[in-house]
Amino acid sequence: MNVDDEAKKVIWSLQNNKRSEAERNVFQPTGKKPLNKNVLYIISAIGISLLVSFVLSQFATQSTEFCFLLESYCFNSTEHPIAFTFYIYMNLWILILGVGVAYLIGKKLGNKFKV
Repeated sequence: MNVDDEAKKVIWSLQNNKRSEAERNVFQPTGKKPLNKNVLYIISAIGISLLVSFVLSQFATQSTEFCFLLESYCFNSTEHPIAFTFYIYMNLWILILGVGVAYLIGKKLGNKFKV
């Protein structure tokens, strides 16, 4: 523990000023902007959910008839496994977005009514 004579306050130092000036300046900013990792996180979430939907489609033991948007645009899960994977992927994201929107609505209502 050192006492600075000018400020008359206690200065705590665990290293007792053993580091040189070069060692202190090791962690100076480089001037580069840090990478924005949001895009990486979004791409990872999309990739992982696509992988999960593919694995879920492999667990289906019986053939399933499914339709995209229209009744006339239907597929069989055994004949078109990639379309079935994409169908599961879309349903998975509808569920994820539904839970997220319900959370945001509940949060706003909770803040409005101070529950």
